[in-house]
Amino acid sequence: MIKEKSNLYTRIENQKHVSAWDKGVNLYALELVEFLEDEDLWATEKNMLNGAEDWGQFSYGGSALIYNGDIAERLCTPSEFKAKKQGDLPPNSSEEWLDCQARALSQASRRVIREAKK
Repeated sequence: MIKEKSNLYTRIENQKHVSAWDKGVNLYALELVEFLEDEDLWATEKNMLNGAEDWGQFSYGGSALIYNGDIAERLCTPSEFKAKKQGDLPPNSSEEWLDCQARALSQASRRVIREAKK
């Protein structure tokens, strides 16, 4: 298990990702590392949720990005971002941008936990 927050951060930061979605998830993972205590790097979902019940509550509660345009810019390719009118249009027919962010945060938390266990 990684014992230092800076090592965990560096490992996640150095991961190579091709898709805009994966790059966005990686940025969320780096932000989630900040919720972990320096002296106790037991990376658990509960620690990263910072008091929220789930990733939906974390997202809708303002613990991550709050503006649709910011979320869309992080998770979309430039052409998707343009097609979604810089976040003015929903990401798909069944989600809002905050839901999409919650899904990305869930993936990011699993990425942090996986790297912390190595």
